[in-house]
Amino acid sequence: MNYTILVTGAAYGTQNASTAFLFCQALVQTKNILHSIFFYCDGVYNANSMTTPAIDEFNLIKAWQNLNKKYKVNLYVCNSAALRRGVIEDELIVNANIKKGNLDRFFQLSGLIELANSINICDRIIQF
Repeated sequence: MNYTILVTGAAYGTQNASTAFLFCQALVQTKNILHSIFFYCDGVYNANSMTTPAIDEFNLIKAWQNLNKKYKVNLYVCNSAALRRGVIEDELIVNANIKKGNLDRFFQLSGLIELANSINICDRIIQF
């Protein structure tokens, strides 16, 4: 089966994202196909490269990166949700203030059309 995962929970503060990661990790170790992971609403915080967990905490951002590197899973981030939450790709110049982008390089900004396409070609979508 082909799966698309929709993550709506932030990296820290809820169990949504960590449960989604554990599910994705289990999926890639089976005969199932993990087509893509789409981060929406507060889930876009999973793509914030500025997130630094405590040294004794599981680094979920690094875990998503490793999933992408090892299994070539697409990590899509909703552009509108990311912009609303301050997760940006490139430098943004507003009133002469330059802000460096904080979107992690392993994640791709996309629109809801990418989520719709993923849903269309996959057998299952699971939301966390």
